[in-house]
Amino acid sequence: MKLADKIAAHQDWPFFTFEFFPPKTNQGFENLLSRISRLSKLNPLAISITWGASGTTKDRSLELAGLTQQDYGVDTVLHLTCTNMEKGTVDDALRAAKERGIQNILALRGDPPRGQEYWIPTDPRFAHGIDLVSYIRSSPEFSSAFCIGVAAYPDGHPDREMDEDAEIDKLKDKVDAGADYIVTQLFYDVDNFLRWLGKVRDRGINVPVIPGIMPLQTYSSFLRLTKLCGSKIPASLHSELEAVKHDDQQVKEFGIRLATDMIRKLVGSGKVPGVHFCTLNLEKSVQRVLESLGWTNPRDTPRTKNKLIADTPGDAVHTNSVDSELLVTPITAAHSVTSGLSSAPAADRELGSGEINSATTWDEFPNGRFGDFKSPAFGNQDQWGGSVVTRPEATDAWGNPKTLDDLTSLFVRYLDNSEILTTPFTQGPLSSETRMIITHLQRLNKRGWWTVGSQPAVDGAPSEDEVVGWGPRDGYVFQKCFVEFFANREDVAKIEKAIEKEGGGWISYFAADQKGECRTNVPDDGRNAVTWGIFPGQEIAQSTIIERESFLSWKEEAFSIWSEWASFYPPGSAERKLLESVRDERWLVSVVHHDFKNPMALWTFFEESLLR
Repeated sequence: MKLADKIAAHQDWPFFTFEFFPPKTNQGFENLLSRISRLSKLNPLAISITWGASGTTKDRSLELAGLTQQDYGVDTVLHLTCTNMEKGTVDDALRAAKERGIQNILALRGDPPRGQEYWIPTDPRFAHGIDLVSYIRSSPEFSSAFCIGVAAYPDGHPDREMDEDAEIDKLKDKVDAGADYIVTQLFYDVDNFLRWLGKVRDRGINVPVIPGIMPLQTYSSFLRLTKLCGSKIPASLHSELEAVKHDDQQVKEFGIRLATDMIRKLVGSGKVPGVHFCTLNLEKSVQRVLESLGWTNPRDTPRTKNKLIADTPGDAVHTNSVDSELLVTPITAAHSVTSGLSSAPAADRELGSGEINSATTWDEFPNGRFGDFKSPAFGNQDQWGGSVVTRPEATDAWGNPKTLDDLTSLFVRYLDNSEILTTPFTQGPLSSETRMIITHLQRLNKRGWWTVGSQPAVDGAPSEDEVVGWGPRDGYVFQKCFVEFFANREDVAKIEKAIEKEGGGWISYFAADQKGECRTNVPDDGRNAVTWGIFPGQEIAQSTIIERESFLSWKEEAFSIWSEWASFYPPGSAERKLLESVRDERWLVSVVHHDFKNPMALWTFFEESLLR
C-alpha cells in the first residue's frame, strides 16, 4: 500500500517507521533479516531501505527491500539517489521495485562517491532529488505506480548552500513536482523543528512531514553523525551528555529517554502524525523507546493524535536493558555476533564497547570499528551516506603535503598534540586511552609507519573507568594491545619475517594493499577478540573482534580515504600525486599481541625486532 494512503488512514493515532541499510557482508545481511523480523512484530507503518552512498549497495538494497515487502509483508520504502544514476539505471531500479511489489520511493540527490571532490551527476537529467520526482511523475510506466517521498533538513542542509527560506522554497518545488510526503534529516532540537515546520506549512506545503529520530547509541557516534548531518545541539543536551559520556550504558539510557521525550513533544504538538526511526540496524534502543511510549502493541494499546496512552508512567524507562530470556548459551554464543558498527575509521582512539551475546543486544554498543562481520550493523552508519570532512576543512587542517616526509610530519605533530588536532583518519584530538601508549606510537610514526588505530593492553580494569571502561557499571574490561598503520611493501616483508621468527606464536597480523592482496598468519576462520568484558549476571561480552572479512572491509574504507584526501587538491598537483601514490603503493597493517597481561609486550617486540 502507498505510504501517503496509509498515513491518511491512520490519522487517529501516531505511527512509526523503521529505516535499515544493507550490511556489507552476507552473514550480516542474513542476521539483519532476523532483526527485521523481530522489529516487524511491533507493527511499523512501513520499513525504509537505504540505497547507500553512491549507489554502491543498490543490488543489496533491492534484494533487502524485496524481502521485507514480499516475505515479511511490511510496506517498504526504497531509497533512490541520483548518484551514479542515468535514465537506464533509474528505469531498471524502478522496474525492479515494481516487480517486487514496492509502491514507495524516497527520492534523494545522494552524496558524491568518496574520492570525488564535487557532486557531479552521471546523467545531467538527474542532478537533484526533484529530478527523480519529476521523472517518475512524467513517466506513463511509473507515475501511478509509486508514492514518492523527499528529504528535508530542519537544521539546514549540510552543504549550507542556501538560507532556510530558499531551502523551503526548494522543498515546495519538490512537492509541487509530485512528492507525496517528506522525511526529515535527524535533529535533536524539537522547538527549532516545530518552528521550521510552521514555516513549511505557511509556505503552502501540506503533505505529511515525518520527523527523523535517531536514538543516541554512543557518544562518539553521536558526535560524528551530528557533524555529518549539521544538526543543531541544544546547550542543555550537550551538557547532560558530557556528564555521562564515559559510561556507555548511561549514554544509551540517556538516548532512550531523550528520544522518548522528543516524540512525546512532537506528537503532543498535534502537528506530527508519526515518526521515522533511523535504527542504524540496531534493535534494542528503538524497542525500548516504543515500550516507553506504550506503542509496542498498537492493536491493544489505543493511541490518539494528541494523547499517548501507556500502562507505565510517562517517564518510565527500564533500568535493565538486558532481558533474561534473551540470554544465549555458550554454544550459540560461539556463533553469534557481539558488537559494532563498521564506523568511519578513527585514528588511535578507544575502540572497545559491547554487551551480552543476545540476538537483540549483541551489537548495541557500536563503538568498535572491528565489530564482528556477522553483525547486522556491520556497514555504513550514516543516515543517507556522506563524508564528514569538507574540502576547506581538509586543506586548513592538513595543509599541502608534497612529500612522504610531509606526511610523516603531519602524523607526528598530531600525536604531539600540537597545532594538528585531526587527521583524515580521525575526527578529533587524541583520546586519553591513546595517551597511555603515546611514546610507542610516536616511535612508529617517526619511522614512517603512520598509525591509524591502536589500543593499549588492559587486564581487568573497572568498566566505569573513564579512560578504558565501557558497557554497564560494576564489571571488568580487558584488551589486547594492537596497532594499525600504513607501511611500504618492503617493511611489510620485514614485519612478517620478524613475527614468524620472534613472535613466539603470540602475535597475529593482517596486511593488505589497495589492489586486494592480503597477507596474514590468521586462519581463514580465525576470530580474534581483542576487547571483552565481564558484567554481573551476563555472559562474557566480546565487543571488538579482528578477523579477515572485517579487516578487508575496513581496508577498502581506509584506502578510499586516501582517494578522498587526494581529491581535495587539483589534478596534477604535487599533493594529489603524493596521496594517490600512497593509496596505490602502501599497505595497511594490523598487528595484535595476545599477552594482555603484559602492557609492554607488543612494544617490546617492535623495539627489539624492528626499530633498532
